[in-house]
Amino acid sequence: MAFHFHSHSHSQFLLFFFLTAGLALLFPSTAEPHLTENYYEKTCPKFNDIVQQVVTDKQMATPTTAAAVLRLFFHDCVLEGCDASLLIASNSFNKAERDHDTNVNLPGDGFDTIARIKTSLELQCPGVVSCADIITAATRNLVNMVGGPHYRVSFGRKDGLVSRADRVDGHYPKTNMTISEIIKLFASKKLSVQDMVALSGAHTIGFSHCREFSNRIFNFSKTSDIDPTLNANFAKGLKNLCANYTSNPGMSAFNDVMTPGKFDNMYFRNLQRGLGLLITDQALMADERTKPLVDLYASDEKKFFEDFAQSMIKVSLMNVKTGKHGEVRRRCDAFNNLKT
Repeated sequence: MAFHFHSHSHSQFLLFFFLTAGLALLFPSTAEPHLTENYYEKTCPKFNDIVQQVVTDKQMATPTTAAAVLRLFFHDCVLEGCDASLLIASNSFNKAERDHDTNVNLPGDGFDTIARIKTSLELQCPGVVSCADIITAATRNLVNMVGGPHYRVSFGRKDGLVSRADRVDGHYPKTNMTISEIIKLFASKKLSVQDMVALSGAHTIGFSHCREFSNRIFNFSKTSDIDPTLNANFAKGLKNLCANYTSNPGMSAFNDVMTPGKFDNMYFRNLQRGLGLLITDQALMADERTKPLVDLYASDEKKFFEDFAQSMIKVSLMNVKTGKHGEVRRRCDAFNNLKT
């Protein structure tokens, strides 16, 4: 039996087809950007080797590099998405993200690491690898290098075209926030309580400046000089360390006093002993929504690593720019076209 299209219905069908195809182009699937693990396989086959070589050299020379790059990754992704907008330097026309008060203390070693990788890649395959992909790859490799989980990440991000300090407020957790406020902030980024606690485990490496926790060790309240949730001996050591922090703002302490250079679950075990450095760290032990997760990760490092890896993959896909929504910068600290 033969089927015949009437010319009228045929043209309607074609019109419908082109309309739906057009709509598909206008509204691409938002489920997940089109990123792939082997994105640079043909265009820059040495991408992974170069990233690994540079981060290895840098981490061996400066052991705080892993924590610095991890902070950079998180601070970049939660604002405009993972698009390297945090790397843009301010100019006379624009105050960029990195110069907002929240970001001025981000460690220079993080920025330096990404710049070194970009320089090496530009020599090998100019104009191919985005700074956003470099941050993602470097973070994953460094976390793994200092003992953390290895997780799979995909590539193909473009670098963003916007970086403004006046858009920063309200996107980052602050040390004076309550756990409820932090949970709400993470929820606005589509991150669960479990994601929040797992990602807090990043504080197993790195350090914080004394001013970020000074209120816990000096004049805490009318009845107590130190925060009673803080281990007394730990508090005494911090007071000595931070005695001159007002005249020397660079003074800092390791986030994890026990194994500061190793990515492990010690951060959570420390919280159980009152050895959390920031008030927001220790508060995870006091909230019924977060304490069970702290206890779980303290007793099961494998579970912490699994959840941390999943949360990091989630963060790495935040508001990713692809196609014409971004560019591949020639330098990570400047847009290809200076916007006036």
